[in-house]
Amino acid sequence: MKETKEFKTETKRLLDMMINSIYTHKEIFLRELISNASDAIDKRHYLSLTNTNIPTEEYEIKVEANKAERTITITDNGVGMTKEELEEHLGTIAKSGSKEFLEKISKENQPDVDIIGQFGVGFYSAFMVAKKVTVLTKSVNSDKAYLFESEGLDSYSVEETEKDSFGSVITLYLRDNTEDNDYDKFMEEYEIKDLVKKYSDYVRYPIKTWVTKYDPKDEKDDSKEPKTHQELETINSMLPIWKKNKSEVTDEELNNFYKTKFMDYQDPITSIHVNVEGNITYNALLFIPKKPFYDFYSDRDEKGLQLYTKGVFILDKCKDLIPDYLRFVKGLVDSADLPLNISREMLQEDRALKKIASNVEKKVLSELSSMLKNDRDKYLEFYKDYGLNLKYGLYENYGEKKDKLKDLILLRSFNDDKLISFAEYKEKMPEDQKAIYYAVAKDKAAAEKLPQMEMVKSKGYDVLILSDDVDEFMINVLKEYDGKQFKSINKDDLELLNEEESKKIDEMKEEKKDLLESIKTAIPSAKDVILSKRLVDAPCCVSSTGEITFEMERVLKSQNKDVKADRVFEINPNHAVFSKIEDAYKDNKEAGDKLVNILYNEALIQEGILPDDPKAFLNAITDLILK
Repeated sequence: MKETKEFKTETKRLLDMMINSIYTHKEIFLRELISNASDAIDKRHYLSLTNTNIPTEEYEIKVEANKAERTITITDNGVGMTKEELEEHLGTIAKSGSKEFLEKISKENQPDVDIIGQFGVGFYSAFMVAKKVTVLTKSVNSDKAYLFESEGLDSYSVEETEKDSFGSVITLYLRDNTEDNDYDKFMEEYEIKDLVKKYSDYVRYPIKTWVTKYDPKDEKDDSKEPKTHQELETINSMLPIWKKNKSEVTDEELNNFYKTKFMDYQDPITSIHVNVEGNITYNALLFIPKKPFYDFYSDRDEKGLQLYTKGVFILDKCKDLIPDYLRFVKGLVDSADLPLNISREMLQEDRALKKIASNVEKKVLSELSSMLKNDRDKYLEFYKDYGLNLKYGLYENYGEKKDKLKDLILLRSFNDDKLISFAEYKEKMPEDQKAIYYAVAKDKAAAEKLPQMEMVKSKGYDVLILSDDVDEFMINVLKEYDGKQFKSINKDDLELLNEEESKKIDEMKEEKKDLLESIKTAIPSAKDVILSKRLVDAPCCVSSTGEITFEMERVLKSQNKDVKADRVFEINPNHAVFSKIEDAYKDNKEAGDKLVNILYNEALIQEGILPDDPKAFLNAITDLILK
């Protein structure tokens, strides 16, 4: 006898939201129903372990389309349901606390409560594509079968019926097609296969559907169209590669999986297999591509790892699982311990998520550290394309991750003309060297032309060449490495002169105080004028003082930020030009001012900075030539 019952008021409202609001993509219905079928088989298998009256079977899930009837059927041989369970699980959505749940999502305009697995709402995603749903089921705990039927509106019915085997058969009667929605596509063989591959490929039980097979050709008549027949075929992989022991998977299998999964034609530089069990259990399979993807530097590129839960695909780009500076990492995480929202399409903020993300980051950095130590050539190949990301990672958030990243950074050595780490630089430092010296230049040739290099070279000290825009910002965040301060050759007091030489210049500074004041008056854009302790053969240079350097000024101006480094004009007191300046001021202050301005602007140009008044500079040069 058929019994018809009405849904409760709050259940009706929630069902309406389920159908029209909660799920972003209608195709999700197949994932939800397959996941429910898998759960039902899990329950039956578990019960059979402790109850000999419950037989085991060759478990499977079938997805079948009937185009004539416009139906899709999902069949499982799982635990099945009794009449009471049908009414409890399918007749009442969110049976406990549904009002509170409804109030919460109404207030926040979107659902963010983890109720999957607690309230069984996934079943109702079927009504996004179906105008009617029936469930024929027989429980392993009962000898009676029942048929549930609902159009997802006001009521449902349950009646006793006949069924030979345990399990459930869910039949979806598809909605009529509209201008915006083609429901017929869900009955196509290719669509069913694609959706199973996308969302349920790693469900542990075979998922079968009818697949078209071509019959052997008629050798007597090649002109005939080949005949076809249908075969029930397993279309999912079942055991994901990341669930296997690392020792069971070959590099070739990992590389082929990566290339297929992430559509790359090259093998990755490396793969990282993670298997963690404990308070938080998860598997991860991570890859570093050989070359950045074509859109890596564009706004279209989205970071994130694929997310699975119990082998079921949830998200393609879960950005919370990987930090920005590791955005080049491809891969996936599979965990049953992450909180999902009602539609399983979004993650909620959770400690477990942050813990997994932190562990994933550690695993990647550990792999890179090992690569740098044990396979230098491979690391250099990686660093060529992704080293800039590590530098930004170190600089971001005021150097929050500097201790994690500093030993992975490589900069070019002036002496060796190759990339070296800070540890390698420090290891080669002479005993009398007090600091780690660096210069901002595009390459060694450019650095060698800097007048400030002369003093450091004369001591035999190495200089790190900073060639990327972020380099000096990164060094500024680090400040020191293993007790040795970083010093810019064109900014800081390099402390390279001995005590006698330094004292001599200090005494000369006092002696030439009036001359230096005159020079400073002649070039008001300079914050200070000093006798240099860093020049050997060059007559003068311009250095910076304060937090902003010339390179920082250039980078920030390219970002439309109005900043300017404080300039210091340094004059070599041991160069013949210094005497010329003195003589010029003795004869004629105007002539002295012109000479000083020429020298100052030449020093600016050497630093890659245009003179403040290019026209006046060129006129001064012309006047000097004509004299």
